[in-house]
Amino acid sequence: MTGPGTFVVATAGHVDHGKSTLLRALTGTDPDRLAEERRRGLTLDLGFVWTTAPSGRRLAFVDVPGHHRYLATTFAGVATAPAVLLVVSADEGWRAQTGEHLAAIEAFGVRAGLLVVTRRDLADPAAALAQARERTAGTGLEGAPAVAVSARTGEGLDDLARRIDALADAHPPPDADAPVRLWLDRAFTVAGSGTVVTGTLTAGSIAVDDVLELAPAGTPAAVRGLQCLGKRVPRVTGPARVAVNLRRVAATDVRRGNTLVTPGRWWRASTLDVRFERGAAPAERPPRPPAEPLVHCGTAATSARLRPLGPDAARLTLRTPLDLHVGDRLLVRDPGSRLLLGATVLDVAPPALRGKGAAAARARHLASLAHPADTAARLRATGLADRAELAAMGYPSGVGGREAEVPGALVAGPWLIDGGHAARLRAALSDAVEGHAAAHPADPGLPLAEAGRRVGLPDGVPPTALAGDDLVARDGRLYRAADAERLPVPVAAALDVLLAELREAPFHAPTRRRLDELGLSAEALALLVRRGRLERIGPLHLAPGAAARAAARLGALRGPFTVGACARALGTSRRVALPLLEALDAAGVTRRDAEGRRTVAAAPVPVPGSADGA
Repeated sequence: MTGPGTFVVATAGHVDHGKSTLLRALTGTDPDRLAEERRRGLTLDLGFVWTTAPSGRRLAFVDVPGHHRYLATTFAGVATAPAVLLVVSADEGWRAQTGEHLAAIEAFGVRAGLLVVTRRDLADPAAALAQARERTAGTGLEGAPAVAVSARTGEGLDDLARRIDALADAHPPPDADAPVRLWLDRAFTVAGSGTVVTGTLTAGSIAVDDVLELAPAGTPAAVRGLQCLGKRVPRVTGPARVAVNLRRVAATDVRRGNTLVTPGRWWRASTLDVRFERGAAPAERPPRPPAEPLVHCGTAATSARLRPLGPDAARLTLRTPLDLHVGDRLLVRDPGSRLLLGATVLDVAPPALRGKGAAAARARHLASLAHPADTAARLRATGLADRAELAAMGYPSGVGGREAEVPGALVAGPWLIDGGHAARLRAALSDAVEGHAAAHPADPGLPLAEAGRRVGLPDGVPPTALAGDDLVARDGRLYRAADAERLPVPVAAALDVLLAELREAPFHAPTRRRLDELGLSAEALALLVRRGRLERIGPLHLAPGAAARAAARLGALRGPFTVGACARALGTSRRVALPLLEALDAAGVTRRDAEGRRTVAAAPVPVPGSADGA
C-alpha cells in the first residue's frame, strides 16, 4: 500500500540538458522506454522511474520531452505533478525551451521545485545558476533551492536526493478524502488482465472494486486491480503514480487526456470563464490571447474558441469537455506564435451572454471574484443552487463536498439559497398566499406546489423552508397564520347548520342543492374534509366517522343483504347507500357476491374515517 510516503516529481528543461540522464543516475532506471528514444538519445514520450529517498520515502519521477515538437506531451507530464525539477545545463545555460517549460510550470500553478544545474563536470555551474535565478524571479520557483550535479561523476546526486526528500516533507499533504480525478497518460492491454491505464494521482484515494467514471464519455469503470511503483496494492492515496486495471473497458476506448473521476463530483464543462494570470510587474497585462487556442489541463489538450471578457478574463468554448472544478489551472496556448498563458477557472457553468452589455457586466462580475471557489459569491450571482451541483463544481458547502459556513445562506432541502434572495422569495411567497386568500375566501390555503410555481422555485425546494412567521403550512397548503387554525366565518356557520342536520339524520347526505343553499362551495367542502370536519365518501359529505358507524350498523344484519336492506338499516336512500357500500367494499369491510348481495367481514377491518383507518 502507498500513500503520503510517495512523492511525485516531474522534470522540465531544454532538450538535451540531461533530464533523462539525471534520472537514470538518480534511480538506476532508464526513463526512455521506447527503442526509438534510446536509438536517437531523445525523449519522445513521458517516462516514469522511481527510487527511495534517504528517509525511506518513495520518490516517483515523470520525465518529459525537452523538444518543442513535443510540448503537448511535456505539459501532460508537468500538469499533474506536485513538484518539479527545472533542469539547466552548466555548459549551455538558459535556453528558450527552458523558458517555455517555466511558463508551463507557472500556468499549472506548480509552486514546489528545485533548480538543478547539470553537467557540472563540463563547466562552472555558477553562470547557469545565476541565469536561472534571474529568469525565475517573480515566479513560483523564485528562491527555490538549487543543486549542481554531474550524472557522469555522481557529484551532487546525494545532495539532490536529500533536497527532494526535504521538498516532500515541506509539501502539504493532499486530502485523502478528496474526489478522485486521475488524468490518464497511458492505456494498454495486459494479457490475462485486460485494460490498464496509468496516471499521477494528485489527491484522493482509489481502492480495488471502486467504481469510477471514465470521462468525458461518462462510462462506468470498475477497478479490478491497482499497482503503484511496480507493486500490487489494494488501495492508493495521492500523491502517487498508479496503474489501474479496469473491468469492461477496452484500451481502444481510452486515450491520453481522459480521466478517471469520482462520479458526480466533477463538472463536465464545455463552456467556462477564466482569468488570465498577470505578469510579475503589477501593471503588466497578459498578451492578447488567440481567438482559437489550444487549452491544456492535466494530460488533456483540446481546441477551443475564446471570447474576451475584459482585459484579464475570457470565455472558452471547448471542443472536448473537461472535468473541472472552479480554481483549476489551465494553460492556454497559441500554436502559431508559441504564446503560453496561464489561466484560472472562475466558472464551469457560466450564464449565457444575451443582450447589449451582457459581456461587460460579466467581465465586472468576474473581476470582483477574489477567490474562484467563493460559494457566497456564486449564490449572490445565481440566487440559489443545487448543493450536489455546487460540490461537482468545486464549491464548499455542496452535498458530499467540503462543508463551510456561508453567511446568511439558507439550506432548503438539497438547495442552498442566498440570504438576500431568500428574503425576496419570502416576501413574494407572503404576497402569493395573501393574494390567494383574497381570491378564495372559502379555502384560503395556497397549495404548496402552486406556491413554489408562483415564486419560481425549482423542483426540490420546499416552499415551507422560506415561510416566515406570518405563514403556516398545514395539510399541504400555506396559510396566513391567522387562517391556519380557524375556518372562514361563513364556512364555519354553514358547517354548524349541516352538522346539526346530520345529528338528526346521520346518513342523510346533503344534496348539491342543499350544499349550495348553505353556501358550501367545492373549495369550502375540500377545506372541511382536509381539516377533518367532514368525511367525504365518494360524492357524499357526511359527519366524521360516518363510514365506521355505517359498518357497525350493517354488522348487525344477519346473512347477505341488498343495497335496499342497507338503505333501510341506515335510514337513508339508495343514493347514499350505494357509495357507502362501495367505500366499505374497497376497505374490505364488506364483500359483494356474484348476485350483488353483501356480507360484513367477520374480523374487524379499519374503515375510512375510523380512528384506526385515519
